[in-house]
Amino acid sequence: MENICDNFKLSHTQNAIELHLFGSWSKESLICIIKKLSLLNITNSTSLTIDFSKLSQCDSSAMIYLIGFIKQFNTSLVTLTHLGKFEAFYNLYCTYYTTKPSLTVKKESLWFLTAVGIKVHWLYESILNAINFIGELVYFIVISFLNPKTIRFKAMLNHIERSAIQALFIVGITSFLVGIVIAYQGSVQLNKFGANIFIVEMVCITMFREIAPLMTAIVIAGRTASSYTAEIGAMKITEEIDAMKTMGFEPTIFLTLPRIFALIISLPLLIFFSDIVSVFAGSVVAYLDLNVSFAEFINRMKDTVELKHFLIGIFKGIFFGIAIAAIGCYHGFQVKNNTTSIGKYTTISVVNAIFVVIALNAIFSVILTQSGI
Repeated sequence: MENICDNFKLSHTQNAIELHLFGSWSKESLICIIKKLSLLNITNSTSLTIDFSKLSQCDSSAMIYLIGFIKQFNTSLVTLTHLGKFEAFYNLYCTYYTTKPSLTVKKESLWFLTAVGIKVHWLYESILNAINFIGELVYFIVISFLNPKTIRFKAMLNHIERSAIQALFIVGITSFLVGIVIAYQGSVQLNKFGANIFIVEMVCITMFREIAPLMTAIVIAGRTASSYTAEIGAMKITEEIDAMKTMGFEPTIFLTLPRIFALIISLPLLIFFSDIVSVFAGSVVAYLDLNVSFAEFINRMKDTVELKHFLIGIFKGIFFGIAIAAIGCYHGFQVKNNTTSIGKYTTISVVNAIFVVIALNAIFSVILTQSGI
C-alpha cells in the first residue's frame, strides 16, 4: 500500500514502513507535510526506513520536525538510508535535540514535593535573615548606648511625632469605643446580681492590664509598621540605601534605631492615654446604667485597683514597640527592586506585627499569671 505526496511517498508492508523523501522540505512546505503525515495511520511499533536519496533541500525547521518524527519510534527500529549531504546536518541537530519534558509526571507525582521543598527553603532563608537582622540590631543598640552621639535624636523625635502624636485621635476613638463596650456588657451582668460597684474593678483591671495595651499595639502595628516598611522599601527601590552604604553610613543606625527608639518611648505613652480614655468611657457607662457617680468610680479605683495592673500594661508597651518597629524595618529591607513588592511586604509586615503582638501578650499573660503578679 502506498501514499504519495509531493514531498514524500509512504510504502506499507506487513511489519515495516518505507518513507521516501522528495523535493524540498522547508518551512513553507512543512505545514502541508505535517497535515498529510498526521492523516496517515502510522504505528510506533513497526520498523521505519527513511530514504533521503531523492531529497533535494531540507532547512532547519524541516530537519527538526523530521528528527522529532523519528524520535516517536524505537531507535532500534529506525533506519536512515542515503543521507549523503544531509548526514552532517542531521547529526548536528540530532545531537542537541531535546524533547519537551512531561508535565504530567511533575504535576501528578512531584508537584507536592517541589512545593514543600520551596516552602522549606524559603522558611530557612527567612529564619536566617531574621536572625542576622536581630543580631545586627542588638549590636548597634549596644553601640548606641555606649556612644550616645550616634543616636539621631532629631529623627527619633520626628518619628515620635508621626507615630504617637498623630495617632492620638485614632487611639482615643478606639479606646473610648472599646471602653464603652466592655463597661456596657459588664454592667448588664453585674446589674443582675446587684454588684454594680464592681464595674470599677472590671473596667480598670481589664483595660489597664490587657485590653488597652493590646488594642493600642494592634492599632500602631497597622498604622506604623506599614509606614516603616513602605518608607524603607521606597528608599531601597530608589537605591538610597545603597548610596548610604557607599558613603559609609550604616542603614541600621540611620534608619532602624530611630524608629525603634521612637516606638519604645511613644507606645507606653499611647497606652497611658488609652487607659485614661477607656476608663473615662467606663465611668460614663457606670454613671448612666448603674448609677455609680464619677466620684465613687474614682475613689473605688484608687482603693481597690492596684498600681501593678497599670504598670504591667506600660511594661508590655515597651516590648510591643520594639517588636512592631523591628518587624516594620525588617520587611522594609526585604523589598525587591519593583513597586509591587512594596505592597506585598507592607501586608506581610502588618500581619506579622499583629501576630507577634498577640503572641507576646499571651506569653506575658501566662507568665504573669503563673507568677502571681
